[in-house]
Amino acid sequence: MIAIGAKVPPDQVPTALAYLTTNFPRMPKPPAVIIPGSEQVSFQEWDLKKGVFPHDPMAAPDGSIWYTGYRGNLLGRLDPATGVNRDYPMNVPNSAPHGLLWDPKGSVWFTGLEGNYIGKVNAETGQVTEYKMPPGATGPHTPLFDKNGNIWFTLYTSSRVGWINTQTGQIKIAITPTKNSQPYGMVMTSKGIPIFAEYGTNKLASVNPDTMEIHEWTLPDPETGIRRLVITPDDIIYYDDYDRGFLARFDPKLGKVTAEWASPGGPRSQPYAMALLHGAIWYVESGTAPNDLVRFDLKTQKFQTWGIPGGGGVVRNMMITRDGDHLAIAESGVDKIGLVTIGGKSGRTD
Repeated sequence: MIAIGAKVPPDQVPTALAYLTTNFPRMPKPPAVIIPGSEQVSFQEWDLKKGVFPHDPMAAPDGSIWYTGYRGNLLGRLDPATGVNRDYPMNVPNSAPHGLLWDPKGSVWFTGLEGNYIGKVNAETGQVTEYKMPPGATGPHTPLFDKNGNIWFTLYTSSRVGWINTQTGQIKIAITPTKNSQPYGMVMTSKGIPIFAEYGTNKLASVNPDTMEIHEWTLPDPETGIRRLVITPDDIIYYDDYDRGFLARFDPKLGKVTAEWASPGGPRSQPYAMALLHGAIWYVESGTAPNDLVRFDLKTQKFQTWGIPGGGGVVRNMMITRDGDHLAIAESGVDKIGLVTIGGKSGRTD
């Protein structure tokens, strides 16, 4: 609850935890379904400080892996070559840093979900600059650069989407037509149109960059809940239906779902982190034990899966490295950062 934005006062956490565990006992996670195939992958994992809760990873051009320490109130930078980790602490208490972006000018941008700001960290000095949200705009979540180097972002707890000029700090905000829409993951079309998931309802939405007008598409199944999505070069959307355990394809030009596939782990598999790489959709089933990495071949429409050695602990996001041969992952619940080599021989192979 707290990890996704619930406001629970610290002194009430033990009482709430006791109530929930007594009345709503945790169901055992379904086992990961391992499907063999021809693709080879290998895993490397690094332990972080306990309780830091890495939320989103970011593969930097120099080979390092940055991550947001959601509960540790910091950004981290891991050097995979040496295993050395550097912390960049936040100025604002309980910022809950969430999503992050690499700026070629030498800064890292991030969203402070609980601190209600967009932040920028100087990668060399560690200096943090904050850009506060205007009144009513809370829960900055997923950031995304546009072609001009400015940032679009979703606002999870306030049913909004925003834009910030990275040179001046000017912020624009638009409210979604649907209340409690919980805007989540976001992608950019080839024409510079942001498209985002509304996890609180069964909808996808786009925002007009010039007018800030939001258009929503209602999806067929009312139980659909989307967290992450990816976009192909021809502007076709693939999204994970976290609530139903499906992978789906959506055509914005037609305004409809054109295909969907049941995820290998079943309706409780909770597909989450996503990436598009080497002609395939890659995603993680975060509800299985262990979490498993899934590859869906776009040509053959066949699945292949691998168990994540460290367990995953809910992999919420992943990012392709600059060389295009690796996936950086953040394993939240087990405080690990992982690097998946596609077609490689190094590290552990499952």
